[in-house]
Amino acid sequence: MNMNRRNFLKSSGLAGLALSLPAGIGKALADHHASAPLYRISLAQWSLHRAFRSGEMDSRDFAKIARESFDIDAIEYVNQFFKDKAGDKAYISDLDKRAKDHGVKQLLIMCDGEGNLGDPDKNRRMQAVENHYKWVEAAKSLGCHSIRVNAASRGSYEEQIELAADGLARLSEFAAGHGLNVIVENHGGLSSNGAWLSAVIRKVNLRNCGTLPDFGNFRVSGDEWYDRYTGVRELMPYAYAVSAKSHDFNDLGNEAHTDYYKMMKIVLNAGYHGFVGIEYEGGKVNEMDGIRMTRDLLLKVREVLS
Repeated sequence: MNMNRRNFLKSSGLAGLALSLPAGIGKALADHHASAPLYRISLAQWSLHRAFRSGEMDSRDFAKIARESFDIDAIEYVNQFFKDKAGDKAYISDLDKRAKDHGVKQLLIMCDGEGNLGDPDKNRRMQAVENHYKWVEAAKSLGCHSIRVNAASRGSYEEQIELAADGLARLSEFAAGHGLNVIVENHGGLSSNGAWLSAVIRKVNLRNCGTLPDFGNFRVSGDEWYDRYTGVRELMPYAYAVSAKSHDFNDLGNEAHTDYYKMMKIVLNAGYHGFVGIEYEGGKVNEMDGIRMTRDLLLKVREVLS
């Protein structure tokens, strides 16, 4: 597959529409598409996890912070900051109102701590699938396009492909009924092996099951690391979102561990022009400054690559 599925549908739909319209309108649509940025920038809630956990900031103000502090108009939630609120309609409605009041688009919910979707025990695997249902429903209420999940499992390489694919397929079938995608991040274990996770997604073989490539999460176990550029290249054909992980910066403002120019070329060469989410995890500068430095780097890279 040479092009990200979501952008293939978007691009082919636009092309068909332009051809069916009068010349002037079709040209206007084509010009608009041509002038659109190479990618847009969003903010992952995890970037402020220290501030939210300490109570320094109220996680309900996430949309306001993204807009007013960073001029970012799209956000990615993390369920850890409202773990017991998925079914609280008043809370979810309040989050939605706050985002809309600030003109902020809500893209996805990153879901952790709900069990292993590839658990070898069928009952525990099914429970993990069902534990995610409430997050699909919450994401739907917020106007998100996806929930981000993990593909943790146990067993041999091949056994874990089968197990993870089974859990993901079951959850994706439920999510499809809500118009939502289920996307998997490289997040430790075999999920940080790009070839393995790609094989899982192919095994699921559902349009709404894809990936969220993260620039930095390629530690498989102990001292075993998967090449981050190879991994992102392998995961991009299935991507519905991208996570620009950052930790440290050099004197030129470039990320010390990831060549963002090289990485963003891989992203763009896959046909992806959607949101790229800032996920700052460093400790040498505070979270607010780390987010700004990551944002500025993404803007600089976008300008150079344009």
